[in-house]
Amino acid sequence: MSSSSDPETTPTTSSSSNKKIVFQTETTGSYWSDVKEAIKKIGEIPCARNSLLSGIASGAGVGVIRGMSAGPFWASQWAVGTFVLISMGTWTICRKSMEEERRRIQQVVEQIPKRHTKKHDDQSPLPPGPQS
Repeated sequence: MSSSSDPETTPTTSSSSNKKIVFQTETTGSYWSDVKEAIKKIGEIPCARNSLLSGIASGAGVGVIRGMSAGPFWASQWAVGTFVLISMGTWTICRKSMEEERRRIQQVVEQIPKRHTKKHDDQSPLPPGPQS
């Protein structure tokens, strides 16, 4: 296992876009051990866990319901299709909402210095009034 400071497994910024993160992983040369390692790290992918669980639950539900009226072949076809559609749909929606939230946070961060200078300008000394 490699440590988190290993340059091959740490996220690096792509040269074409500063917003995208590219993960480089080290391969062992054995297909099945690479697959096992990839499955262990699937929870690190944003939105993957929730979308896969939604897809599995939906696919199983549709497969069981469809299996009551059709044969096992068609039920499995519907189950796999539902799994793919629901997983991809929920993953896409989740990623879009994360990107929108990231944009809003970036806007707030960019506005903080402007707010600070406005408050500083508003606190200028008051002109002297009539003295009694």
